Amino acid sequence: MRKVRDYDAELKMLNDKARTLKAKRVEQLGQLVTATGADALDVETLAGALLDAIAAKDADAREAWRAKGQAFFQRRGRKGQGLADGNGSGANQNSGGNAAG
Repeated sequence: MRKVRDYDAELKMLNDKARTLKAKRVEQLGQLVTATGADALDVETLAGALLDAIAAKDADAREAWRAKGQAFFQRRGRKGQGLADGNGSGANQNSGGNAAG
């Protein structure tokens, strides 16, 4: 006899995991804003800069931002700061490149 699967429990577990990952991402983005000094900007300016970065079609500008972000995280890693925790996600590096520009 096969064991009956509890789909509701599995779905709840997956939803909880997704919620945890989303909360962790939001926390990391907040840490990124603080670590880059972007928290000194008012919310509207920061949002405008991020929207321009998202809308930018210039590949050279995006590459320059990415390189600045990568350099930022390498410097942070050498100082032993917690932001560049090496969790393997590229989200921080991409956000760092955009926010640093």
